[in-house]
Amino acid sequence: MEQLNRDCFCIGVNPSALHGELESLLAAHGVPAALATSHPHLFSALPVYVARAHVERVDAVVAAVEQVVALPAYRSAALAWAPGIAGHDPGSPGGLLGFDFHLGPERPRLIEINTNPGGALLNVLLAQAQRICMPAITAPPTDPRAAEDAVLSSLLAEWEGQRGAAPLRFVAIVDEVPEQQYLYPEFVMYRALLRQHGLRAEICAPDELVPRDGRLWWRDEAVDLVYNRLTDFALQAPAHGVLREAYLAGQVALTPHPRAHALYADKRDLSLLGDGAFLAAAGADADAIATLAASVPRTRRVTPDHRDAMWAERRGLFFKPAAGFGSKASYRGDKLTRRVWDEIAQGEYVAQALVAPSERRLASGGGALKVDLRCYAYRGQALLYAARVYQGQTTNFRTPGGGFAPVLTHAMTADAPRS
Repeated sequence: MEQLNRDCFCIGVNPSALHGELESLLAAHGVPAALATSHPHLFSALPVYVARAHVERVDAVVAAVEQVVALPAYRSAALAWAPGIAGHDPGSPGGLLGFDFHLGPERPRLIEINTNPGGALLNVLLAQAQRICMPAITAPPTDPRAAEDAVLSSLLAEWEGQRGAAPLRFVAIVDEVPEQQYLYPEFVMYRALLRQHGLRAEICAPDELVPRDGRLWWRDEAVDLVYNRLTDFALQAPAHGVLREAYLAGQVALTPHPRAHALYADKRDLSLLGDGAFLAAAGADADAIATLAASVPRTRRVTPDHRDAMWAERRGLFFKPAAGFGSKASYRGDKLTRRVWDEIAQGEYVAQALVAPSERRLASGGGALKVDLRCYAYRGQALLYAARVYQGQTTNFRTPGGGFAPVLTHAMTADAPRS
């Protein structure tokens, strides 16, 4: 598979056609857009090839994390550094997760977990539009035709977990100034998907939500479920106070919710998930311990007692804020200045052993871009794979030739060569 990433340049996706399909969808819902102009690097034209053994390892990591998160000792440790709102258990796991990996020659390494991973429906569209040049040898790791239903099912399962058999009627898709978010086209796709299945759904900002008569309202609609795309994971901002109070009072179902972020996506959790001794003491089984200890790069909290040692080791470390997202305020250690290092000391950071990403060449004799692998999962089950192709320190959508890319692996029925 590494050879294919170096030498295969068959066009797997036509980005212009995908942009056109998205623009048609937006226009059908009254949203003018020109994605080729506003989002020129949303999709990469080339697929990324991943060995079947790596896909199976990712599946095992996803299942192992789910097993560990269910352990009382793990929950106690993770909630000890979480904000108080994480102690509220609404009854559901917390929605779709995004597991992000760097691919090494031996195994994938889990870089982080996200609780509101963008791009799921966009990558469903991408997978469905993909043209496979070697169908006897390569195939998507999961069935893209089933992925859209799985994404919807995860939302419905969240509702059932929090409300049981009560009827779900209205879903609010909530983010700050949603029309200005880079992935706003996906919000429109979520709204369309929910409406196709007989639900009422709207996209709104948190300040459009109003408490009344023991419910949360958007205009004249009582909100049953909030699909939460906010990056204020603990709902601490004053602007999110109405949503926070309604959630705590059980007046609205919320996914993803603060407890899910605390248990899965706080970067400090990786210091537990990769610690074999802790996992053994917590009661994880031997397979989960072996899988996670081999797959999670060593991650430590940045604390005053080992601050000087970390500065000395910084060239082999990557520093991330505990509640960060989208690589914001994250730094490669070899790029750190003393000024930024002093700023890190004022916040809550982790230091993770640096794991180089794999690469995808764009053309024969041309340069290569970096690759992250994302697995969208729910309740320990991998649902969809996608890659993010980029240049620079962290993933972005500013690289010509980069963006979301379809993933292909060995076809299960093929006598495929080893990668």
